[in-house]
Amino acid sequence: MDTKNLNLDFIYTDWSLIETRFDPEKIHHCETVFTIGNGYLGTRGTFEESYPRATNATILQGVYDDVPIVYTELANCPDWLPLIVIVDGDKFRLDRGEIISYERKLDLRRGVLSRFIRWCSPNGKTVDLQFERFASLADPNVLCLRCQIKPVDFNGLIEVQASINGYPENQGFNHWEVIDQGKYDQNAWLHLRTRGSRINLGMATGLTVIDAEASLQVTNPPGYPTLIAAFQGTSGQAVTVEKMVTIFTSRDVENPIQAAQDKLATLPTYPILLKEQQQAWEEIWDKSDVAVEGDVRAALAIRYNLFQLLISAPANDDKVSIPAKTLSGFGYRGHVFWDTEIFILPFFIYTQPALARNMLTYRYHTLGGARRKAIHYGYKGAMYSWESADTGDEVTPRWLPPNDPYGDDIRIWCRDREIHISADIAYAVWSYWLVTGDDDWMRDCGAEIILDTAVFWGSRVEYNTKYERYEICGVIGADEYHELANNNAFNNRMVQWHLEKAINTQDWLREKYPDKAKELEQKLQLTLSRRLRWQDIIANLWIPYDANTGLIEQSDGFFKLEDINLDDYEPRTKSIQSVLGIEEANKRQVLKQPDVLMLLYLMRESEEFPYSLEVLEKNWDYYAPRTDITYGSSLGPAIHGILASDLGKSEEAYGYFMQAAMVDIEDVRGNAHEGIHGASAGGVWQAVVFGFGGIKLTEDSGPVATPHLPKGWKRLQFKVYWQGDWHEFDLKGESMEAQNTSVTNNPDSSGQTPIKGVIFDLDGVLTDTAEYHYRAWQRLADEEGLVFNREANEELRGVSRRDSLLKIIGTKKYSEEKFQEMMDRKNRYYVESIENISPTDLLPGAMDLLKELRSSGIKVALGSASKNARPVVEKLGIGEYIEVIADGFSVQEPKPAPDLFLFAAQELGLEPGECIVVEDAGAGVEAALAAGMRAVGLGPVERVGEATVVLLSLEGVNWQDLQASLNSLVLHH
Repeated sequence: MDTKNLNLDFIYTDWSLIETRFDPEKIHHCETVFTIGNGYLGTRGTFEESYPRATNATILQGVYDDVPIVYTELANCPDWLPLIVIVDGDKFRLDRGEIISYERKLDLRRGVLSRFIRWCSPNGKTVDLQFERFASLADPNVLCLRCQIKPVDFNGLIEVQASINGYPENQGFNHWEVIDQGKYDQNAWLHLRTRGSRINLGMATGLTVIDAEASLQVTNPPGYPTLIAAFQGTSGQAVTVEKMVTIFTSRDVENPIQAAQDKLATLPTYPILLKEQQQAWEEIWDKSDVAVEGDVRAALAIRYNLFQLLISAPANDDKVSIPAKTLSGFGYRGHVFWDTEIFILPFFIYTQPALARNMLTYRYHTLGGARRKAIHYGYKGAMYSWESADTGDEVTPRWLPPNDPYGDDIRIWCRDREIHISADIAYAVWSYWLVTGDDDWMRDCGAEIILDTAVFWGSRVEYNTKYERYEICGVIGADEYHELANNNAFNNRMVQWHLEKAINTQDWLREKYPDKAKELEQKLQLTLSRRLRWQDIIANLWIPYDANTGLIEQSDGFFKLEDINLDDYEPRTKSIQSVLGIEEANKRQVLKQPDVLMLLYLMRESEEFPYSLEVLEKNWDYYAPRTDITYGSSLGPAIHGILASDLGKSEEAYGYFMQAAMVDIEDVRGNAHEGIHGASAGGVWQAVVFGFGGIKLTEDSGPVATPHLPKGWKRLQFKVYWQGDWHEFDLKGESMEAQNTSVTNNPDSSGQTPIKGVIFDLDGVLTDTAEYHYRAWQRLADEEGLVFNREANEELRGVSRRDSLLKIIGTKKYSEEKFQEMMDRKNRYYVESIENISPTDLLPGAMDLLKELRSSGIKVALGSASKNARPVVEKLGIGEYIEVIADGFSVQEPKPAPDLFLFAAQELGLEPGECIVVEDAGAGVEAALAAGMRAVGLGPVERVGEATVVLLSLEGVNWQDLQASLNSLVLHH
């Protein structure tokens, strides 16, 4: 499946996801994409001023409440975002007035979401708005929001209304009742309680206005406490408004209202909180970051997925875990599945073991619910729920309403038959213990989980007297398209493995902690006869494996089902089960997600039966073509990617990996609006580290890498934790080894600083929009009766919009308001004219050089004074080659000041001397040299003659030759 460029409104850099255009049709998708959080809560990326149809949601860990049909769900909590800006009587909203400029940026390095808008109100007043928000990782009960307001072309009254919305809904259902609210010291507070679970929640908020004399008042509409600030706005002068919110629940403290008020009263300033946020994220990324060189899109996607996992992980609470849709949406109602243990936890086990421990301890605390479920179904021990919430009791809906209003309700059999989750949790417990060596936790929590779920399996298996073997019938395996299977290979082998580890666990307890062993043996009735039964099951449980063919039959009779060729159903945009119907899919050899292959993946690390490379290859060839990997389940692509990598299918592996990595950012499956695909995000980390990195665990040396990096990846860096030590990996791609490494990594023979980054101007370098600029200026000049021609236009090359207009008007005098209006008018004309720009407008040689730079591991930035650089880059189709865009919004001082290029180098993570600039204007060359960078000038010598190297154009330019020219000519400059 081609997932490339599905969303042309996004720009990717190493650490930032940037949205360049607001599209109302993608509002719910982007709400999910721009979710922020801190492990205590998650807030969807809705706008502070709201928008029609918006799905506002702030979801707190553990705040479950009952609801009809779906049993219980995480309650949508009061919305802390509302911040209304009223510009001279007009409320700012994106569905009113005119959006002149727009950009939204998620900074993964700091966990900060920002948004810039230049907006013209219905009454013709233009204002710049810069929003910024974060949920503090340093102090999880603190939420921060800042808005900078700058009138562009008017003086007038600005009013800001900052509220807490106490009427949140879960898709039409309100879980809260307002208990009380009030104000104190020009702050406001709100007290609510969930209707069923009776959880109390307290919030407090304050508002600060900087750089203006403002009046401040507090109003208290029921359930909607609001702070109102008003001040006089002055054209060209920015005023900053800061909104602080504190939040506690009765799960945290006895009196959440008092705690919220006390916390608010002692908060430091916004800049200090932001610095603490940055430091907290630095500590997290130090252990969890995965860095890729040579593929910006993949590098960003990896970090994005890890970020979404990290902001969902409970740092201070071991009674909750990460739901399948994290804390980012209403999908699956905040329920916890096997997704957490099998797909998400490995990332935490190897990089944040304390967080992994919390999530596994949640399973220990919910053993009571697992035991109640076992009793309900007539079994012994602990039978974990397929979907779990706060108590561990089964919360999978028994029925779901049909999509067709005349259809029948759909029976959900997972609650009854998808029982492999008990073995999955044991697998996660064992993996955590193996990696961390945390004997204390294993003794106190993990052992009881493994042993009591083993008791369940002992009561669940059946003995077939005809074949003299144990069987497990009537289950749903990892592949969920077959709802009534006997002897599912995944299920049976995992049970066998589980019982093996239960015996090992009991032996370990007896040796190291005999008192604890005796306590659990009595509590769980681990008698000798029960242990002997486990051993008998291990020896005689049926695994449908044919040693002659190497094939594992997914379940009894699977090979006799009607075969299928998925290509016959293409093209399609929905799952094959949706195409065929539930019953018809049941009758065919088609899989929703890996089943036999999932088993082989889980046995891959330890190389336990039935795993071997030969068995993997045989079963891959059989099952991979029959797996609905595009629309079946988001759990599949990452696992397929790892196994394809093992088999040397590098292109396939990369395709599967990117399918998983982009599932939310680019809405590959069309359901990202429901929330982040948490399992897929965890699978992305496994695909990189275990797949491309080839990490294997060894008894003597710990983690060892056998890398097979995707084509174009120059370098892969990450850390893993193993038995108390941190292991750092810095893996090079084959192309890196093959390149002349002196080009990018070593000083040349002349002693010059190696070139590691190239900063391109846009107009006249990568594309020629000079004609568009000329026409826009000419139209404005004609309207204003100004003298302007092509010769005059040449003098505007590389000059900012303001300075260009100053040159055009000459000695004529205009008010600042009129001057600003003229600049904005020219910009509108220009934006209208570039709507049809496409890759065909790239100048000769530009694309070839960009590709060569990427393959050589050189970082690339854009340094353009234009405030329209981002949409032009995307229309040209070169966004994937450019890691950083420094544009007219990035710095205050335009060229020939060096600020723009210095900013670009900083964002690339390079020293100025490690960068060169490619420019076509004298002002740009001057700026590059002032920044301490070498310059490549494109055009006539009289215009760019001060450059280090002068070329007529990029056509036919070879990177190595250009490098050589720069390094030789710079000595004589």
